[in-house]
Amino acid sequence: MRLSRLWRAMTPLITAGALALAVVGCSSSGDDAKATANATPGQVSGTLRLGYFPNLTHAPALYGVEKGIFAKELGSGVTLKTSTFNSGVQEAEAVLSGALDAGYIGPNPAVNSFIKSNGEAVRIVSGATSGGAALVVRPDITSVAQLKGTTLATPSLGNTQDVALRYYLKK
Repeated sequence: MRLSRLWRAMTPLITAGALALAVVGCSSSGDDAKATANATPGQVSGTLRLGYFPNLTHAPALYGVEKGIFAKELGSGVTLKTSTFNSGVQEAEAVLSGALDAGYIGPNPAVNSFIKSNGEAVRIVSGATSGGAALVVRPDITSVAQLKGTTLATPSLGNTQDVALRYYLKK
């Protein structure tokens, strides 16, 4: 299926999630805080740095960026700067270091960031998707018993897929 057809098919499912995150406020820092202070009353200005994964599990972010939903909802005074990540652990590190203002991130990296910062660095403002972690195996593997002795991989230690896999294998 072509990507544009995929977007059209997913539009009703993900537009609400994309809008929910797009319209929430994020705190600014550094030059952005100065730019906001010098803005016309009632107008917000500066840059919103948004992180997400360049894959289907972050479809609300992909859709919101691709269709200009975030830029429109943020207004003409705010520049949207996006960064993509391959792992929630990497994205969480970017949030904790101050390199991102907001991001789509899985539950485990979000909780870890909350704990590491004593609840100061992150706020969970909206759920955007569910059921995103899945174990993908070769077609000839049809039972858990067939996984014995095999090598399994996840994007990074401590991310959502890693924790889900460890829990699944322990059960």
